[in-house]
Amino acid sequence: MTPTPAYSAVLLDLDGTVVDSAPGIMESLRFTLDELGLEQPADDTIVHWIGPPLLDAFRDQAGLDEHQSRRALAIYRRHYQSTGIFNAEVYVGMSDVIRRIHAAGIPLSLATSKPESSAQIILDHFGLTQFFTFITGASEDESRSEKADVILEALRRLRMSGADLSAPIMVGDRHHDVHGARDRGLPAIFCTWGYGEDKERAGALGVAESPAQLSEMLGLGS
Repeated sequence: MTPTPAYSAVLLDLDGTVVDSAPGIMESLRFTLDELGLEQPADDTIVHWIGPPLLDAFRDQAGLDEHQSRRALAIYRRHYQSTGIFNAEVYVGMSDVIRRIHAAGIPLSLATSKPESSAQIILDHFGLTQFFTFITGASEDESRSEKADVILEALRRLRMSGADLSAPIMVGDRHHDVHGARDRGLPAIFCTWGYGEDKERAGALGVAESPAQLSEMLGLGS
């Protein structure tokens, strides 16, 4: 019997959900902090910088003001685009989940706080672009970077394409995904294989311990 999808549209986070991009991001973050003469956090601290908009991370984690944060972001982007962007791997099983969503005819949008241009490069690199209806991310000037705003834009694009938005779901690994979805009236599935801590799952509709379990929760079989 063919599985019955549980949701009419799916929004997927990228870093920590589809790809393990931590090695490249952390490398570029450490380069940026060195360039600015700032203290280097431990690995188990800096990994939690991944997920929210980096302007927020430079402000909240490194204590930089707006001007310093934008300078740090510019340094980071130059380094990441030249050396770190391909230092990533697709989580085992996530390619299958994405293909199943596509095969079931469910509209699928990326919803990432990473700039759209970088997200496009990564999905192209791993041969996943064709399975997405839309690739939605942060704008290049960071005016759209908060997850709730990215989700709103993803929903707008899906709605304009005629997608059924009667039962959409957000899938991500950080509390920003859970809270951003809640702010836009969406339930969220929290993925435990990413960069979030256990407490970040609070408020999620469900918790997926593996891509196979995520597939089941989406009604696509395992």
